[in-house]
Amino acid sequence: MPETKQETESLRARLEEVQRRIEASARRVGRDPSEVTLIAVSKTHPAHVLREAQAAGASVFGENRVQEAEAKIEELGRGEGTRWHLIGHLQANKARRAVRLFDCIHSIDSTELAGRLERLCVEEERESLDVLIQIDLAGEETKSGASEEKLPALVASFGECQRLRLKGLMILPPFGEDAEQSRPFFRRLRELRDELHARDVFKGGAGELSMGMSHDFETAIEEGATMVRVGTAIFGSRKPRGLR
Repeated sequence: MPETKQETESLRARLEEVQRRIEASARRVGRDPSEVTLIAVSKTHPAHVLREAQAAGASVFGENRVQEAEAKIEELGRGEGTRWHLIGHLQANKARRAVRLFDCIHSIDSTELAGRLERLCVEEERESLDVLIQIDLAGEETKSGASEEKLPALVASFGECQRLRLKGLMILPPFGEDAEQSRPFFRRLRELRDELHARDVFKGGAGELSMGMSHDFETAIEEGATMVRVGTAIFGSRKPRGLR
């Protein structure tokens, strides 16, 4: 069902406002706004809404579920103009489809998953796949992510990978209404990234930091985020699945 003109204009205005806030946050701490990639988190939103976001300037979309993303990717396409990131937990039985569909996977949390993706890249004849390691600094049982203690072994496992390209780190800190509650987690992730960068783990790159969502992305940028995952501030509140 097509969006109304008013809804389309509202989406465009929200996207422009998010981009303005990104630029302001970056400049506030002396950063170049071009260092920050906006990932429009499009989970639960139908393809026609994403197409409107494309027309308004969004080019990188973040999806949580492989199955939901598949139809959207088929309809909107992939390529230099549109990129797709998997930002949710990746189940082992969905790994092959993820290798076929996504440009970047943010949620690597075990040596087993990294090894599986490497093997599938070979089988699917995919030359390279960008990935990030998801870190759980708060030790939350309800969230995925490798602990800080397991990070060294997970990083070391990439030394055996020919197809996976470790590009950086990702975090989903405990939710708090006050964005300042996220700051210590963002800061620690940046410290971990910097330690890995000093060892050239990212093969010449500085290392991406995927952190910050609608309620705290400005704080994340102040702490060094290079990718922010913003959904509600662009698309509005998500509708329950049965009401879409």
